[in-house]
Amino acid sequence: MIYMIELTTYQYILSIIAGSIVGFSLGLIGGGGSILAVPLLLYFVGLGFIAPPGTQTASYIDHLVIGTTALAVGINAYANSYLHYRKGNVRTKEGITFALPGVVGSLLGASIGLSVGGPYLLILFGFLMIGIGVNMLRGKEQINSSISSNGTTIRKIKYGRIIPTGFVVGLLSGFFGIGGGFLIVPGLIYSAGLNMIQAVGTSLISVGTFGVVSALRYAIAGDINVIVALLYFIGGVLGGYAGTRVATSLPRITLRRIFSVIIIIVAVYLIYENVFVLL
Repeated sequence: MIYMIELTTYQYILSIIAGSIVGFSLGLIGGGGSILAVPLLLYFVGLGFIAPPGTQTASYIDHLVIGTTALAVGINAYANSYLHYRKGNVRTKEGITFALPGVVGSLLGASIGLSVGGPYLLILFGFLMIGIGVNMLRGKEQINSSISSNGTTIRKIKYGRIIPTGFVVGLLSGFFGIGGGFLIVPGLIYSAGLNMIQAVGTSLISVGTFGVVSALRYAIAGDINVIVALLYFIGGVLGGYAGTRVATSLPRITLRRIFSVIIIIVAVYLIYENVFVLL
């Protein structure tokens, strides 16, 4: 049974504000969309207070939130990728080459993840994120390029590295069900040799693709509020424009450090919350 959820005008306005926060995060660091979008829709917009816990309506709201935020994050990511593209921060070939096997990996990972306990998954994911964050703080950028005979720089697209990395990142993203951007950005830095701002801009192709593909599954079951998703999109364009401008103006090393610190903070929070659930 599908329950029709009616929101107030005030909640629709809050949806635009929430979307701008999500868009700013995507524009700035290429990640954090899903992590922010779900709690914002539940507690800031107020969808989590509509039904009492344990009821069928509450179960429907859970699916509605996941489906709606997946669509909102997906279209916001595509919009922000265009904003970054205008700034010259997107490597389209690398982004598409990374995203396509990522979709396959994401679908497979989601199927595997359903058979494993949720709290254990997120604790494991938290430690993985800490490792990525620390490695990025300590690592240096390496750009895959060479000099042609006339002295111009030519980027080498290493398909043999990008395709399997995209698949593995998609697999992990689908398996853990969270944090696509936080895995895609370092995955692109490693496999495609992009610098930090290029990885942020290019990652949004994959973030958008993963989000839209996930949303399609929920749309079939009717678990999407299209109006809220569009309001998230409107806010996301505004926030994404601001986030893209900030990201482009920051030194690459500063942006890299910000990304790494945010990864570690989110990871510690995930571990704390889920250890508490198991106790």
